[in-house]
Amino acid sequence: MSFICGVILLMGAVLGLGGCSESSSPSQSGSPEPPILYYYTWSDYVDPEIVASFEASRGVRVVVDTFSSNEELLAKVQAGMTGYDVVVPSDFMAGIMAQLGLLAELDLAQIPHVQDLEPHLTNLPFDPTQRFAIPYLWGTVGIGYNAKVVTEVPTSWEVLWDPQYGGRISMLNDQREVMGLALRALGHSLNSQEPQLIQQAKKKLIAQKPLVKAYTSEQFDQLLVSGEVVLAHAWGGPVARAMRENPSIHYAIPQEGGTIWTDCLAVLASSSKKRLAMDFMNYLLGEEVALLTSKRLLFASANRHVRNQLPPDIRDNIAVYPPQDILSRMEWMEDVHEAIRDYDRAWTELKVH
Repeated sequence: MSFICGVILLMGAVLGLGGCSESSSPSQSGSPEPPILYYYTWSDYVDPEIVASFEASRGVRVVVDTFSSNEELLAKVQAGMTGYDVVVPSDFMAGIMAQLGLLAELDLAQIPHVQDLEPHLTNLPFDPTQRFAIPYLWGTVGIGYNAKVVTEVPTSWEVLWDPQYGGRISMLNDQREVMGLALRALGHSLNSQEPQLIQQAKKKLIAQKPLVKAYTSEQFDQLLVSGEVVLAHAWGGPVARAMRENPSIHYAIPQEGGTIWTDCLAVLASSSKKRLAMDFMNYLLGEEVALLTSKRLLFASANRHVRNQLPPDIRDNIAVYPPQDILSRMEWMEDVHEAIRDYDRAWTELKVH
């Protein structure tokens, strides 16, 4: 998507950051340059008008850069691209980055909207006290499907192995999500660290691969809308957006359960503008801004006050806000520690098979 209203997508500028300070520096004309906040987030998360409003109200400039996976985020930061201030890791990745010393400890007094979190988004395993990261948006991973073709509601992940839909299935291009799906389909935790179970999941996915049209985390909703795929391993929000374009699109969470996730706001330990960064985080978490964000993205807001202000077609959509009985069988993704090497190897073998 394109970003306007003062939001600058300039990768080269970000790569050359480093020593930005909280204070403004004078320009050649003698007038101070506005402070610049560097924001590294998911590709569809930024609303130009929301960012422009923050810029105008604070007299600052926000430079946005985007990533498409948690692994890309981690690799960029570990490679020394530390000019970013605010980043948006998913739950398990926030825990990993905190353990690696990449995230700053937050001053929650500067982020009062942390008190507005949904109850189920507090005391999470990766950061129980929001010491390093605060939930921002949340949702589930399930199956988007075209009800004109898939006439029965999918009740099991096994439908993604059904040969009658061969060539019309898409899978997320996400290592942990895809491996986790296969593990759940086999009756195991998506956080399994047992090498033999990871191997079983890999073999199951290799058997499925001839049926898969695409591994994509960014286009599955449009593939559903166009009819090129009829089953998609999917995040709920994009499926909800696809429903608006094609009423035949529906969303289901299989009986085996799946992933519940939250993307978090965090500040890099290397940031020299931590106060401004936390102000920006609090702004994004505020009720008015959070409501606009959920209406646009159709992801559930971490702010508990937003849900009841949404129109019924969003609030009651299982792809956005699943009912409690579904949440009870979902699982948070966690750091698998040394077993990540087994996941990396299995994922590489799947992709090259």
